[in-house]
Amino acid sequence: MTNSTSPLRKTTESQTTPAARRASPRSTALPLRKIDQYIRPELPCLTKRVTVAFLACMGFIIMFGMRTSMSFVKVKMNNTWTPETLSAVDSAIFWGYFVTQIPGGLIAAAYPANKLFGAAIGSSCLLNLCIPAIYEQPDFLIVIKVMQGLVEVRAVWRRQQFPNQVLGEKVISTTCRFRGVTYPACHGIMRHWAPPLERSRLATLAFSGCYAGVMFAMPISGALIETFGNLSPFYFYGVVGIFWYLSWLWLVFEKPAYHTCIETKELLFIQSSLEEAQTYVAPTLRNTPWKSFFTSLPCYAIFVANFCRSWNFYLLVLFQASYFNDAFDTGLTENALLGPLPHFFMTVVVQTGGILADKLRKNGILTTTQVRKLFNCGGFGMEATFFLVMAYSDTVTQGMTALTIGVAFSGFAISGFNVNHLDIAPRYASILMGISNGIGTIAGCICPYVVHKIVLHRTKEEWRIVFIISAMIHYSGIIFYGIFASGELQPWADSKLEEEKQWNQMNEAVPVKKSSSKNNGLLHRQPSGAITNYGAMETPMQQGKPTLPAPPARLYSQETPARPPEPSDVQPVQPVVPVVPSGNPFRTSSSNPFRQEAVQPAPQDTYMHGSVEDRAY
Repeated sequence: MTNSTSPLRKTTESQTTPAARRASPRSTALPLRKIDQYIRPELPCLTKRVTVAFLACMGFIIMFGMRTSMSFVKVKMNNTWTPETLSAVDSAIFWGYFVTQIPGGLIAAAYPANKLFGAAIGSSCLLNLCIPAIYEQPDFLIVIKVMQGLVEVRAVWRRQQFPNQVLGEKVISTTCRFRGVTYPACHGIMRHWAPPLERSRLATLAFSGCYAGVMFAMPISGALIETFGNLSPFYFYGVVGIFWYLSWLWLVFEKPAYHTCIETKELLFIQSSLEEAQTYVAPTLRNTPWKSFFTSLPCYAIFVANFCRSWNFYLLVLFQASYFNDAFDTGLTENALLGPLPHFFMTVVVQTGGILADKLRKNGILTTTQVRKLFNCGGFGMEATFFLVMAYSDTVTQGMTALTIGVAFSGFAISGFNVNHLDIAPRYASILMGISNGIGTIAGCICPYVVHKIVLHRTKEEWRIVFIISAMIHYSGIIFYGIFASGELQPWADSKLEEEKQWNQMNEAVPVKKSSSKNNGLLHRQPSGAITNYGAMETPMQQGKPTLPAPPARLYSQETPARPPEPSDVQPVQPVVPVVPSGNPFRTSSSNPFRQEAVQPAPQDTYMHGSVEDRAY
């Protein structure tokens, strides 16, 4: 371990292979790169783990900015595409997500999470630069959007490898919609970089970029379109994303031990706090209880809630600007200024919801099940109610106020269903998250088709039907989740039972009966605390039990054995095993009464023992 004052750390070539780095994460570090010899890979005033969370947040801001800018470009260009074409373009990226859910899990096991996260966003930014050239050709545009969904494929199912009692719900409560490689890969990064007591803060910082991306994209896209042209947001996010990717490659490492200039104090702090998590064995395809997933009502409660939340979330991401433009004839500038308000307040609520839920549970005010149902049903109910208010609003002020309040309250639901995976099955929470998010992705695929089928003439009445349907979907989710949700560990997910069922070939082949003796036949133990005579032979007494006769002292000796003693009422106690008492040889007693020391049993034959006269040859 190098000194913390040393600026950079080096390793040998044998330690830099991927196999060696994974085998010994404590003692290995990446060799110096050329850029590290001139500029240290760090941000001023930030620790290395905070730097990772901050750059992850910026990556989410860019990713959601690319998605949100598409809705502003459509409003400005006033496309003459048919409803079917518009539906296909809006849902194309979600089909890319949905198709690659399972293959992405296999990719996760082969590549580091930090490389997957950076490559997913970097590739999507490159594809975003191609959109202006083919925007007028919807067929090619659909292909590009599907490819963006493919490169953001789900890859790392590691989010729930954290102990439930340490994490609580804070980490999950900030994870919004888990789609593609970026969200789960970020979990894989946090698994190595976030100490248990800091995971809530670091994960909140990282995943808050989901909502901040939507919030910042609206004013940025509006200003870019007014200043540089209709397609300028695609160039902006593409270029910014490439610069972000280069910064990510320079500043972020897979694990703290691989960082070239991390301070020893921070490295030891992270590794010592994650020692227990390093022993976690991820579930495999064979030992995963797939049947239990699809026969458990608490699991279905999470699936239904994820579908309902995804429906409303993507409805706003894709059609919020179109709704206010069609219903209230708002301009691009007004949409850019007022549109971010709901997502700003939701960003604040998401970060405070997990903290409030934690306090209610830790103080014993509510049980885990009650907290989940209260936060989820309360958040869904408030959002659905204010969706109805917005649907019947007469002015843009009324509509935006109702939308802001409803979306802000929906942030509490993230501390409900989105955390529930860890409660009912902490060991399989990552797999459950993948299944529920796949179902949520279906909502993103269906929602654009439903909206374009209803909004044919772009009237306020047609949009009213859309938001009434969304409110009804939320109310149905409230009923289902309120009845069937649970915050208790399910029997099929109990890790203790799995440990008891671990297969042992020897135990199954030959049942071994445990010995009642306190010794193992080879070593005997004696607690220290008696008078210590180091190296002397003592004869412990066996109270309440008859002792076996000792073997003859001179079995092979030619001497005449001594006459046996006269019988008496009290049976003499024979020596069993000479024991060397533990303790300090220079002290008369030991201060630790619980310390035990193993010694070798006494020899049972006379050959080569005793004096020369006693030996038998």
